[in-house]
Amino acid sequence: MRRPRGEPGSRAPRPTEGATCAGPGESCEKAWAGRLKPLVQGHAAGSPAPNSMLRVLLSAQASSARLSGLLLLPPVQPCCLGPSKWGDHWPPGGGPHAGPVQGLQRLLEQARSPGELLRWLGQNPTKVRAHHYPVALRRLSQLLGSLPQPPPVEQATLQDLSQLIIRNCPSFDIHTIHVCLHLAALLGFPSDGPLMCALEQERRFRLPPKPPPPLPSILRGGQRLEAALSCPRFQRRPQQHLIRSLAEARPEELTPHVMVLLAQHLARHRLREPQLLEAIAHFLVVQEAQLNSKVVQKLVLPFGRLNYVPLEQQFMPCLERILAREAGVAPLATVNILMSLCQLQCLPFQALHFVFSPGFINHISGTPHALIVRRYLSLLDTAVELELPGYRGARLPRRQQVPIFPQPLTTDRARCKYSHKDIVAEGLRQLLGEEKYRQDLTVPPGYSTDFLLCVSSCGSVLPVRAQDPFLPYPPRSCPHATRDPAQRVVLMLRERWHFCRDGRVLLGSRALRERHLGLMGYQLLPLPFEELESQRGLPQLKSYLRQKLQALGLRWGPEGG
Repeated sequence: MRRPRGEPGSRAPRPTEGATCAGPGESCEKAWAGRLKPLVQGHAAGSPAPNSMLRVLLSAQASSARLSGLLLLPPVQPCCLGPSKWGDHWPPGGGPHAGPVQGLQRLLEQARSPGELLRWLGQNPTKVRAHHYPVALRRLSQLLGSLPQPPPVEQATLQDLSQLIIRNCPSFDIHTIHVCLHLAALLGFPSDGPLMCALEQERRFRLPPKPPPPLPSILRGGQRLEAALSCPRFQRRPQQHLIRSLAEARPEELTPHVMVLLAQHLARHRLREPQLLEAIAHFLVVQEAQLNSKVVQKLVLPFGRLNYVPLEQQFMPCLERILAREAGVAPLATVNILMSLCQLQCLPFQALHFVFSPGFINHISGTPHALIVRRYLSLLDTAVELELPGYRGARLPRRQQVPIFPQPLTTDRARCKYSHKDIVAEGLRQLLGEEKYRQDLTVPPGYSTDFLLCVSSCGSVLPVRAQDPFLPYPPRSCPHATRDPAQRVVLMLRERWHFCRDGRVLLGSRALRERHLGLMGYQLLPLPFEELESQRGLPQLKSYLRQKLQALGLRWGPEGG
């Protein structure tokens, strides 16, 4: 039943903002006491005694600042921070603080001394929640203000309480932090003390992040480029027009650090920007004497990844001189440079002589990156075998060779849910049958294939299980003497992320794989992403695959054998 206004037990009106504390000639304490007198009488009529907050407010020892602060401070909300063992549901028989947690709050509210208050917190670490610390500070304020002569509080007690709050304040929400800051200030904790500093630091951490300031116009070209490329927002959302404008900075304004940032940005976002790539190539040629191989490997990375051979005529001679000078200093950087040049089909013979030498191989054998270097050397040896028939130098020993790519590439694993591989596999299964193709087969010397078919000399698709799906490697060991007339057809998915952004140029690693598979004798059937994305449903995809296979002269089913 709703109480009429003014009856005992009804809620007193809250002071409005801007209301004065006392009338003319009236002290603040007497004013508050006069306003609270009806409340006390109401409690006397309907309850045994006024609560502890009223005792604090009516205490003659309380200052006006403390009185007004305690009265206007919003009550501590019993909120539980972070996930609990009950998840989003409360345990049977109570709310979020039912049971021991709620019992601890009652013990804190009824503590009779600061020492007892600290003892309840210290002896129950598993039951203490974030909202208990404002309750403890409020009770401490009540204990110190409720008696005409409050008992002395040991400094160690305050320090222990401070340490408990400092240790646990990272789990507080913003409301709990504000309440603790207010109560600690009322209790007289110094503003530059450990407790206030820790709470203030946590408060600042929870403020929304400020947007990055705009680049000042007074920065010169190289400084603006470095600031832009170092900005997280810019790295997540590349803005090519800004990069192009900053690339016009004068050469003396550019530093190796700036150019490395630019090279990494282009490689990461697959941006095949000729103007920027030429700027990097020119910088490398101009600064050749000041650059070591560890910096050069980062500058050369985008050229191989983006499959771009620069127009700078001194680019390759410059890299050959750097490799001759630095090859023995940083083995991994040396091999990384050669990997980029391998994708560009620009391998220098002198550098290959060095990395295939027994001294270099023995040097890297005991290093932490020995396996990755051996894998790169195996790929370089494959490139020599397939693409450099005129090379007569040292080669990687057979016992040192390892599979080039023993598992799918990282980008394919990360984007497998966007790939067309599953639906193409289902289309081939319904079109040919499961025994007529192999999926994700790795062929020597370690290249993965999306789908592989074995085809007879008359064009019939043969069961793969009954055939050897691998062509001999190296192919020069048995060039034309093979007794197996069957062809191997490899269906290659060309997904959107296999290309440079905003272009039709395959990334260097993809182009290298297709080039080497073709040189080994596999017949390639590319499936571009534009054509796959235009197929609406499985029936259209099956029709598309049928047309692709028939265009190669392939037959299957009853008429194809």
